[in-house]
Amino acid sequence: MKKDIHPDYHFVVFWDMSSDYKFLTRSTATSRETIVWEDGNTYPVVKVDISSKSHPFYTGKKVIVDSAGRVDKFNKRYNKKK
Repeated sequence: MKKDIHPDYHFVVFWDMSSDYKFLTRSTATSRETIVWEDGNTYPVVKVDISSKSHPFYTGKKVIVDSAGRVDKFNKRYNKKK
């Protein structure tokens, strides 16, 4: 491999905030926040909104996410009676 052209690839903890699930993997992502992992080492932590533990496709649960009433707004706009 050529030197100085590849991004820094290191251990990172990803933390799914919706299900409080954490996993350690290698990534080029980084963060200023750190966490002490189960092995006693400190790793950068990247907080994510969704992962395989909370995504409806992987969990089998159908969840409708309606932030700020977007579905209602759409229905009001396009479900007009003729």
